[in-house]
Parts: sequence; C-alpha cells; structure tokens
Amino acid sequence: MTPEKKRLRRTALIAGAVVLGMTGMAFAAVPIYDAFCKVTGYGGTTQEAEAAPTQILDRRIEVRFDANTSPDLPVVFAPKQTSETLRIGETGLAFYRVRNTSDEPVVARATYNVTPHVAGQYFAKLECFCFTDRVIAPGQEADLPVVFFVDPEIVSDPDTVDINTLTLSYTFFRSTSPEAQALLESAEGQPS
Repeated sequence: MTPEKKRLRRTALIAGAVVLGMTGMAFAAVPIYDAFCKVTGYGGTTQEAEAAPTQILDRRIEVRFDANTSPDLPVVFAPKQTSETLRIGETGLAFYRVRNTSDEPVVARATYNVTPHVAGQYFAKLECFCFTDRVIAPGQEADLPVVFFVDPEIVSDPDTVDINTLTLSYTFFRSTSPEAQALLESAEGQPS
C-alpha cells in the first residue's frame, strides 16, 4: 500500500469513528443530560425524595408558586396559594388547580423547575403531578397536590446559604406521545 493510500485509509477511519461517536452522543445526550440535571440541580431541576428529612431548622424560607400553560392547551392552570413560608426541612403541601375550558378531552403533562436555579438541588418533592400524562375531561376541574420540603443542606452551601425565597414553577403542555394518544382514545371511548 502506498503512503498516499495509507493516509487516505487513516483519514477515512478517523472520519468514520467521529461519525459513530457523534451518533452515539446524539442518542445518549438526553439521558445523560437528565442524569446531570438530577444530580446537580442544574436549570432548577428539583429532587425526588422518599422521606422527609429528620432535621428541621428554625430558619424559615418562603416558597412562591407559579403556573404556566402552553398556548395550544385549552386549560386554566394556577396555584391555589401564591406562597407558603415554612421551616427548612419541614414538609409543605400546596395545591394547583387545573380546568379544561374546551368541549373535548385533552391529555396534558406538567414540567417544573425551581428558581433560583442553584437551589433546585435542595428542593425535594415527596408527591407531585409532574411528568405524568393526565386526561382532563371537558369542563373538568381538579386540584393537584405537591408535597415538598427544602433540604437543610441548603444552608451549608455557600451558593445558597443566603437564599430566603424560592419559586416553584409548573408548566402544563399538551402531551402528544403515543401513550397520550392511547389515553385520549380510551377517554373518548368511555361514556360520558
């Protein structure tokens, strides 16, 4: 093999490896990003917990509640309370109300974040209505609970020690996944 062919072959192998690597990264990007956000709280990603902390501090923190909807989703969605002040480590309970304003069932899914984003890793939910497709019948109204706490470790982090107010923000989107379509077809097939 001539030196020119060897160089072309090496270049082709490197280009092929780069294409394979980029393709693999494209498929792995979403799970890797999700894992990164859950571990670091990046982008205000909150944590899920199975139990409340045993330590409750005397210091209090205000949690504000915010709600948004996608423009193509015919619902009214709002927190039932604007804020709640609780001790750090204490379990809180808040409700959001959603109402379908259309004459057709819709399938919706809520996402959330916490601001300031650096505090997201210290906001934990014990119960939440997020990331689950929900069928909302025409005119149906429902109260959706959120059970949460602020981890006492928030006062040990130099980046969050001075935070006295957090905002929990939910956004409802129309869900268009195949599972959502199956839920919608099932709901439409039921007698009203």
